[in-house]
Amino acid sequence: MKPFPIPVIADLPLGIGSHTEDETLDYISMPQGMSTYRAPPLPEPEDLAGHQGALVALRAVLAALDLRQAGGTPAPVLLAGLAPADLTLINQVLGEGEVSAQVLADPARPGLGHARIQESVFAGVWRVVEVSGDGRVFDRIEVGDAPALLREAARADASGTAADMLAAPPGVLNAQPILVELEDRRQTWRLGQPAQVVNLTLLPVGAEDIAFIDHVLGTGRVLILSRGYGNCRITNCRVANTWRVVYYNSQDTVILNSVEVVDLPEVACAAREDLEDSRERLLEVLEWVAQ
Repeated sequence: MKPFPIPVIADLPLGIGSHTEDETLDYISMPQGMSTYRAPPLPEPEDLAGHQGALVALRAVLAALDLRQAGGTPAPVLLAGLAPADLTLINQVLGEGEVSAQVLADPARPGLGHARIQESVFAGVWRVVEVSGDGRVFDRIEVGDAPALLREAARADASGTAADMLAAPPGVLNAQPILVELEDRRQTWRLGQPAQVVNLTLLPVGAEDIAFIDHVLGTGRVLILSRGYGNCRITNCRVANTWRVVYYNSQDTVILNSVEVVDLPEVACAAREDLEDSRERLLEVLEWVAQ
């Protein structure tokens, strides 16, 4: 009798660990954390009796939220002249929210100055510390979808178009058509329209293409970090209404790489619903303080 060419199951080792696989499934890591609202730790009401300057400023912020909800444009709440203890209390109440930003100094244009911006735990309430070119400090709270300085700095940085691009170096295959498309979208986009998004992640572009796109568009002075699930890093370009928007997961791996044609990417802005919710939360804080 000829031997059976396929071994029967009884001849094979059995049990846990008796079989090994050469390949294993490699799953995408799930998000590990998310920024959520946390009520600020507040001192007892009787401890606030000597901090009227801070309370006046916080009530002005609440009034600004009311005006914004009514469709108005509130003026910034200036913090100049407040005592250090009052500023400490304001910092404690506002806390740190999801979005932070910097407007960097430009050595070629020393008159523009620089700034640090932090969204508070009350979405749409922003702490802005601006240092002018002559060294003066402007410490203020702004209420709105985003601080005005972010859009102002981006407009000041806009100095060219993709038509200025040089010949593509070796290794660049698809960058030039993308740059032409972006220039066309800049010409047709108007204020108030949704962002025009070019998703580089879905396009056949290599590292050389992306590097050439970044070189032609340039990098401006505005740097924004939005933290939710993972991080979203936003930088303005040196051409009008153009932003680089890159999303990372919690392992800091790029999951979405895009260019947006808009005055300011939506991910960096507080929604109207956020502002309404912030008004209710800040009102609760002030009512608790007034007990």
